[in-house]
Amino acid sequence: MARPRLHDDALRERLLAGASELVSTRGAPALTVRDLAARVGTSPSAVYSLFGSREDLVHAVGDAAFARFAARLAAVPRTPDPGADLLELGLAYRRHAVEAPHEYRVMFGVAGAGAQEAARGEATRSATFLVLRDAVAALVGPDGADRPAMTLWALVHGLVELELNGLLPSADAASRFEQALQAAGPAILAPPS
Repeated sequence: MARPRLHDDALRERLLAGASELVSTRGAPALTVRDLAARVGTSPSAVYSLFGSREDLVHAVGDAAFARFAARLAAVPRTPDPGADLLELGLAYRRHAVEAPHEYRVMFGVAGAGAQEAARGEATRSATFLVLRDAVAALVGPDGADRPAMTLWALVHGLVELELNGLLPSADAASRFEQALQAAGPAILAPPS
């Protein structure tokens, strides 16, 4: 008879969520296995059993956050209207950040957080960026997609960061975000003169 599994996927997900919150609010150095285990209601040995080490846990937090983010962006439907698709991609980006702010902060602000660390200097090769680049390419062609995709990413990311940090009025945030994309998007996508 097979030995029963002591630690399941539900515990792994609770540990990842707890670690994500701790890392995003206090930084990776503040994460201790003992503190996380106590917060989640398990033992430090369970954390080590599931992740191997504290550093592997931090990597797993980043990897999980990027995987969920990439899946969210990839799930945006493609229609015969690539402009509308690109707008929907921007809106999905914001929704994900607002619904999972700890994950968002881990992805873009925590050194050593898995995919984030691996992407340093290579963010334009990440799965999340390639979804955006492909959506831009559907409008401007594949040869001219890199520059406007990076500029759109900077716009969306900047607006999301300002919102998450409470630096924009909270009233009508979603509507204001959409209006900003609709106003700036065409200029960003226009060929350089």
